[in-house]
Amino acid sequence: MHGDDITSDSSGEDCYRFVKAANRFKVVKRTPSISTTDLVGRMLLCTRTHFIKSLENVLVGSEGPGTEAEKKELGESMTERMRVYSTDETGKKPGADVYFWKGTEAAKVADTEEEKGTFRRLFDGVGPKIGQRVVYVDGGFDLFSSGHIEFLRRVITTEEDLAQKEGWYDDQSVNERIGKGGDYGPAFVVAGVHDDDVINQWKGVNYPIMNIFERGLCVLQCKVGNPRTMHRTPTNFSQYVNAVIFGAPFTPTKSYLSSLPWGTPDAVYHGPTSFMPLTYDPYTAPKAMGIYRESGPHPFESVNAGTIVQRILKSRDLYEARQRAKGMKSEVEDAHKHREMLEQEQKEKEAARNEAAGKEI
Repeated sequence: MHGDDITSDSSGEDCYRFVKAANRFKVVKRTPSISTTDLVGRMLLCTRTHFIKSLENVLVGSEGPGTEAEKKELGESMTERMRVYSTDETGKKPGADVYFWKGTEAAKVADTEEEKGTFRRLFDGVGPKIGQRVVYVDGGFDLFSSGHIEFLRRVITTEEDLAQKEGWYDDQSVNERIGKGGDYGPAFVVAGVHDDDVINQWKGVNYPIMNIFERGLCVLQCKVGNPRTMHRTPTNFSQYVNAVIFGAPFTPTKSYLSSLPWGTPDAVYHGPTSFMPLTYDPYTAPKAMGIYRESGPHPFESVNAGTIVQRILKSRDLYEARQRAKGMKSEVEDAHKHREMLEQEQKEKEAARNEAAGKEI
């Protein structure tokens, strides 16, 4: 079984021709929105046309490509997809809360503005349940990978370990929750997803490779079976993320954190970061509030958008040969040179920014 985007091999032939010849092949419609081919093309051709200025405007049909009717149709389609992705594991009931945050550009990008901003709800989820700790995480979540998943998993397991010490998994506590409607985990995880232009301000070139809509869908769908409760409730899934805030500021200030729709979080987690040229600490506020936590190192901490892009660039010759075999025009070499030039410019900008930050200190 495969999606309806059948691929070709290095000779330009159908990869599944032998299975089809054996009459053992079935096609299903693939999930729209995120295409691996498109993502690889963005990495190699260094395009920025996928960026979204305002996701809110795109969803209501006032921003995007095409005619007014096409913009509206696209916005409705994207909104429906977000609704489906935010449902619970059955796909039929509300699952994750979905919000937009609106603030000034200065508040979104840096730490120079202390403002609450405004929150607008898009979809209602189940919200925090009795006894759950509200936990906040934020990031770009670009090219959503094992590094992101492991970080979110460790946030959950850390909270579970803390809860176990407090008796969360004692029989009496479990039976009380089941008696009130069903068992659930001890943490309600809120994920702030940064805008495209915010990430680009820091990473440069054409990052993020995935736009905020695509990155948000990846975060919303991150859920797995919970081994601690599956034996009691076979359909009980652990949602790594229970709420998403689109357009979250790069620096979670005290004003912002204390204004979250679920109240001031009990903890703000941050994972290993090796691909963000920072000139200041974005987490001074949660540290001062005594709620800052680190998930610690893990085996996949080096897997990020930067390392994935570099792997693709190293394989550009193979990619070019495959595209030619498919009969597609390729300008990968020129694109690679262009990308190298942009990366060099970004390095020079980072050096200048670091030098300026050093002078300020």
